[in-house]
Amino acid sequence: MIRHFDEYRFEALVAYDTFRPVVKADVRALLALNNRAVPAVNTLNDEEMIWFIDVSRVFLVADSPEGPVGFLIGLEGPGLQYLSPNYMWFSSKYEKFLYVDRVVVDPKWWGRGIGQAFYEAFVAAATGESVLCAEVNLIPRNKRSLDFHKRFGFTPIGEQSTEGGEKRVVLLEYQLKYGDS
Repeated sequence: MIRHFDEYRFEALVAYDTFRPVVKADVRALLALNNRAVPAVNTLNDEEMIWFIDVSRVFLVADSPEGPVGFLIGLEGPGLQYLSPNYMWFSSKYEKFLYVDRVVVDPKWWGRGIGQAFYEAFVAAATGESVLCAEVNLIPRNKRSLDFHKRFGFTPIGEQSTEGGEKRVVLLEYQLKYGDS
């Protein structure tokens, strides 16, 4: 059963691990997690992380007794003043969509279902959107994320180069069944 995201408890995690909404006190810990995950995600600073807290549709944090071990930033679109070339690409294609800006999980916590649970929680937050959008790096290749998105059911719908050609991404969509979550 999918429950509201602030009620999640997952048996795949140790007993006290939970998902919860982000709070501004998380910024430092989440920046450290994010910036250790580069190049799978781009670097963020305090101001950018606070902007995401302010505008996100869903911003979930996975906690352990030692503190945050992962997070998902989920946006809705179009409509945000967000200069991400990937968000802008989806904004030009869809009238209403959900967008996974980033998911970061500490490598020590990989393989416990955290990414899957983040995505399921974001899908459950849909309120009429027909598609969930994401992108994954082809250059530099993020094989783990490509495999995850394929297993989840995402379909490639395009590719584009970003950052002056230093990165190339595959643009993905996942069809939502509004009302089924």
